[in-house]
Amino acid sequence: MKSCVLVAFLLLGVASCFTFSDEEYQSAFTNWMQKHQKAYSAEEFKQRYEIFKNNMDFVQKWNMDDSNTHTVALNLFADMTGEEYRNTYLMTRKLDGSAALAANNEPHTTAINPTNATAPFGDVINWASKGAVTAPKNQGQCGSCWSFSTTGAVEGLNQIYTGHLISLSEQNLIDCSSSYGTQGCNGAWPSEAMKYIIANHGIDTESSYPYTATQGTCHFSASNTGASMKNVGTVRSGDEGDLQNHILKQPVSVCIDASHQSFQLYHSGIYKESACSTTALDHAVLAIGYGSQSGDYYIVKNSWGTSWGMNGYIWMARNSGNMCGIATTAVVPLAQ
Repeated sequence: MKSCVLVAFLLLGVASCFTFSDEEYQSAFTNWMQKHQKAYSAEEFKQRYEIFKNNMDFVQKWNMDDSNTHTVALNLFADMTGEEYRNTYLMTRKLDGSAALAANNEPHTTAINPTNATAPFGDVINWASKGAVTAPKNQGQCGSCWSFSTTGAVEGLNQIYTGHLISLSEQNLIDCSSSYGTQGCNGAWPSEAMKYIIANHGIDTESSYPYTATQGTCHFSASNTGASMKNVGTVRSGDEGDLQNHILKQPVSVCIDASHQSFQLYHSGIYKESACSTTALDHAVLAIGYGSQSGDYYIVKNSWGTSWGMNGYIWMARNSGNMCGIATTAVVPLAQ
């Protein structure tokens, strides 16, 4: 039996060997199933075990490559193929950011003049530490990330202006904003959801309109409104300097390419993926800050719960060629 330390491998995604024995694969899968409370039929068990082994091999190979700036691990998605992961947790409606990048303006939004502020790029900006970010939420098996990115941005704006952090309803957006172009669990531009909030004169609180991970009938109630906004502003497409200037002022809704195995199994560190696209975007998240630690990064809040990544967060590479399109279609809610 090889001398791999399985406990460290499971927790940190690091392996000390080049290959695994059948016993090591089996032990790792059994421990992973217990940790994530998984149970399968006899037929599905074999399928999931083979997928897990492939992901386990990928984790080992990736983490042994010293050129990689982030680690991966056997997280909650470790029994899924890349195709299953993309179809279940990313937007099936593919967002094409090429027009935004070419026109230097994100579609479906009202452009604003770029900020004149100069961000202190060497400093750490973190809106969560300033009380303007709710805890990471969990979208479940629904491609509704756009609604979480939208509520996060509006929650931040509302807290900055009022001093009160109020969790807002993603379900309100999923059920009620389809006339603005949103497609429920299939995906949307966050700007479409923001336009709904503007026309609707607000969005309900999460407590009054809880999340169900499926599209239902709209039952917005003005009496339960938690926040509102007046306009949608865009970051100049592909301009990371402008993105950082906007993050200096408030959390920013961004869309990215999250289709890769290195993102699916992300664990910690600064995310870089050479195969990432700056225009083929399939996931909406929230940029809440930035910093530098062995490289520049954006602090990004995801919507897959706290067991993914760094307690629900990921550090995306900053000043690295618009990594994964993070600055291609970034938008912000405005109070005026």
